[in-house]
Amino acid sequence: MKIGTMELSGRAVLAPMAGAGDRAFREICASFGAAMTTSEMVSAKALEFHDKKTRALMELGRDARPGAIQLFGSEPDVMAEGAKRAMECLPDVIDLNMGCPAPKITGSGAGSALMKTPALCGEIVAAVRDAVPVPVTVKIRAGWDEKNKNAIGVAKICEEAGAAAVAVHARTRSQMYAPGADWGIIKAVKEAVNIPVLGNGDVVDAQSAALMLEQTGCDAVMVGRGALGNPWVFREINAYLTESCRILPPPGVHEKMLVLLRQVGLMCRYKDEHRAMNEARKHVGWYLKGLRGAAAFRRRASLLSSMAELEALTKDVIAENSTQED
Repeated sequence: MKIGTMELSGRAVLAPMAGAGDRAFREICASFGAAMTTSEMVSAKALEFHDKKTRALMELGRDARPGAIQLFGSEPDVMAEGAKRAMECLPDVIDLNMGCPAPKITGSGAGSALMKTPALCGEIVAAVRDAVPVPVTVKIRAGWDEKNKNAIGVAKICEEAGAAAVAVHARTRSQMYAPGADWGIIKAVKEAVNIPVLGNGDVVDAQSAALMLEQTGCDAVMVGRGALGNPWVFREINAYLTESCRILPPPGVHEKMLVLLRQVGLMCRYKDEHRAMNEARKHVGWYLKGLRGAAAFRRRASLLSSMAELEALTKDVIAENSTQED
């Protein structure tokens, strides 16, 4: 699949996830075969003030390429200027957030609130396209609510304005993240536009990825929550799609804990240890899913303050679950 002139090596990409998809996690997912990664969403307006925390969200290492920086906002000129500033971090793609359902984002007219003003969506895409030398992509939802499912129209407007690809989360803003995604809207968007379409919603393993591709005809799948604590989902999807539906065995507890330590170690490298450990607690919980003693280990994880404590916890997790691998 090509986005503009950039060719992706696979058909499974990591979705942008605020509060979870930091640089460390993106690099881990890329190491397991994610064909592209995208930063946590960045406020274009905050970039005007050279905010250090905002700048840190955009850091793209060489180990998570190709990499996109995702911007949110509702003013074309501000988004264009933000995109220019984002280029200082050398992204391969600028992605525009038109799908975030969080009230603090939609309340300012950004995120999925833009679905209510399709013409403005086009103006933003055109302004950013003219401002940067890399492909511009857009992430949208099915619509604002059940009565206003307009993903097809918005996608066509974005295409006409110069978007190189569109990702469709197959839920409305009012649905947030439940119930199940309506993949039919992805299929309808794919049939309506001539640019690549990435499908998002309820892809959690190799089989669901293959099913979405088959049922919708989309060019690639976007994995979000299904990758949390489970970065090898990309390895599994790639094997299933390229090796005649080969199903890889799930990772054992040793691999899970080694990857967890690697990810948190990267977090500590890119941030100070105190902040990294605070943020790592939720990731530890995700990695513990399905393991024996998970509830008790999660309680311990909620108090983590150092890598030494995490190393001790992972040793105990392995010991508790060793008989499962014997």
